[in-house]
Amino acid sequence: MSNSDSLLPAVDVSANEEPTQVSLIQDPGEVDAAQWDALLATQDKPTPFFSHAYLRAMFDSQSATPETGWQVVFVLLRSGAKLLAATALYIKSHSYGEYVFDWAWANAYQQHGLNYYPKALVASPFTPVPASRLLAVDDAARSSLVGALIGFCETQKLSSLHVNFLTDADQRACASHAMMMRSNVQFHWQNTKTGYRDFDAFLDTLAQDKRKKIKAEQRKVAQAGVTWRVSAGAAISNADWQLFYRCYQQTYAEHGNPPYLTPAFFEAMASTQAHAWVMFVAEKNGNPIATSLIAVDSMNPRTKGQKELKKPAKRAFGRYWGALDRVDSLHFDACYYQPLRWCIEQGFATFEGGAQGEHKMARGLMPVQAFSAHWLAHPGFADAVDRFLDREGDTMTRYVSELEQKRVFRTPSTEASDR
Repeated sequence: MSNSDSLLPAVDVSANEEPTQVSLIQDPGEVDAAQWDALLATQDKPTPFFSHAYLRAMFDSQSATPETGWQVVFVLLRSGAKLLAATALYIKSHSYGEYVFDWAWANAYQQHGLNYYPKALVASPFTPVPASRLLAVDDAARSSLVGALIGFCETQKLSSLHVNFLTDADQRACASHAMMMRSNVQFHWQNTKTGYRDFDAFLDTLAQDKRKKIKAEQRKVAQAGVTWRVSAGAAISNADWQLFYRCYQQTYAEHGNPPYLTPAFFEAMASTQAHAWVMFVAEKNGNPIATSLIAVDSMNPRTKGQKELKKPAKRAFGRYWGALDRVDSLHFDACYYQPLRWCIEQGFATFEGGAQGEHKMARGLMPVQAFSAHWLAHPGFADAVDRFLDREGDTMTRYVSELEQKRVFRTPSTEASDR
């Protein structure tokens, strides 16, 4: 497929005087970065993971390219010179790096002699963060974008379209085209309305067994002689970025897998998007032994000067970690306790712990539902998946309810016994 404006017809958006034209661009360098990011900043949940710099780094670094099974197509809807809607669509030859699992669907296709791949995916590669995916000036344009995506899939004879980790506004647009909804569970930490005083104040809200466990794990790390230093944004040195990749690569190697992301991706982050990253470095006897890297929601306009907000609006996202040396409980300190301490000090509202992992509840991260939308071209399989999702949805609702019943935080009735 080559760059073309002719693969899709003009899309009618009645609110616009000029007909809406669809552009399909494969090279992110040909997408107007300022225009893309300006549209992203107006969405309800903008994150660094759908910025032009992030998506271009995925492409330029060879982390998400046709050779790795991620062929990107930037789909842009314009009325004249105005950008009405946009998204990044990936044509996938596999289902790795998505965190919404459809392997069973692919197997069912194969068993019936049909091809599930290639399929189409709207997502940020390797990034299970709920965020605005269908960028648009209004709901009408967003719905038109979904129509254009489905039209593209039909024209290219792709098996299916999937929009992962989407927002309420994205869900409405997908539902307007009868896309099927699916939910899964993530674990997020929430600050209080006024903000915890410090990390100890947060620990004091946990049930006794959870609080004791965290203190014991941090004590093990400290007794091993590990200390921490934190760098944010431009203060992260080139040496620290290089150290991070060594740790990241080593941890993947220990699990027998190559890392998804190349050194060039993190080099691009350091040079084009440093403001979005915070790095925690563990040192032992003066030598660095581990790192963790979180991202921060620096694009959210609601974090600036809105007095009506009753709690901090900033979000942080746990992303990557790695270690060169083994220390008991180091992973938990690096990936949860040190980032949570920093988030409390900096007044962040949430820390998102990523996909899966009930063990995160013991660290004060509670279950939340994340959503995806799905369209399948084959009517028979679409009907079968729709029925499956109904059953799965009921199971997921019960699962979340059961998780919420687990005792993580102190209650008034347990405060005395927890002392």
